[in-house]
Amino acid sequence: MKKAILASLAVIFVLLSVCLQFALRAARPASAPAMTEGALAAFGGIRSIIAEVVWFRADRLQDEGRYVELAQLASTLSYLEPHTPEVWSYAAWNLAYNISIMMPTYEDRWRWVSAAIVLLRDKGLVLNPTESELYRELAWLFELKLGTNLDMAAPVYREKWRETVEDVARRNAWEELRMDRKVMDEVAKTYGMSDAADPLYSAVYWAHIGRVVTKKKDDVAFLDEIIRQSRAIYRRSHRNGP
Repeated sequence: MKKAILASLAVIFVLLSVCLQFALRAARPASAPAMTEGALAAFGGIRSIIAEVVWFRADRLQDEGRYVELAQLASTLSYLEPHTPEVWSYAAWNLAYNISIMMPTYEDRWRWVSAAIVLLRDKGLVLNPTESELYRELAWLFELKLGTNLDMAAPVYREKWRETVEDVARRNAWEELRMDRKVMDEVAKTYGMSDAADPLYSAVYWAHIGRVVTKKKDDVAFLDEIIRQSRAIYRRSHRNGP
């Protein structure tokens, strides 16, 4: 019996190793998870066991404060369970709130916060376009991390984000931020927000889309609150501007 258990564990860890290789070698951000998911499907039911092992390891790393290693493992989880919203939320939160504060400069912090935005927007939502939880997390990230001063580096984040948006606006390349001009015009008209370079505008933008796609009452309430708070902060900071 003991030998059988050890053998089973050995198989699990071998498969886990294979999964890690898939994840680390993936080169195309949007299509890679789906491609890896297809390869992992060959493992059948044992895939869930592999995911449990990875989650267990992730919890250990978090308890030990090894957040950079945790980020790598969270990436693996996104390949194992690409259609589980909690995986993307977990990974993005770790980048934006755990790893970023460990960085020595505000500019270094921004790189990790920006990575969290990209992860949710360009990967999580691409694979899960109807999951309101991910719209909520992205909108909340823009409001809390960039739009308020709860993080001492927030002014730097806002400056970096403004530079990014203004560059995109000059080139009319809104698709780089996965933003739609029609929806942007709707946000400006509905909520009275015209400064697209303000992160609070992005908070409302993504919360607005989340409201459209969700059928969950609790998420609607949360998204409405993000919109309300973001609009209030936006109005205070734009009393003499757009």
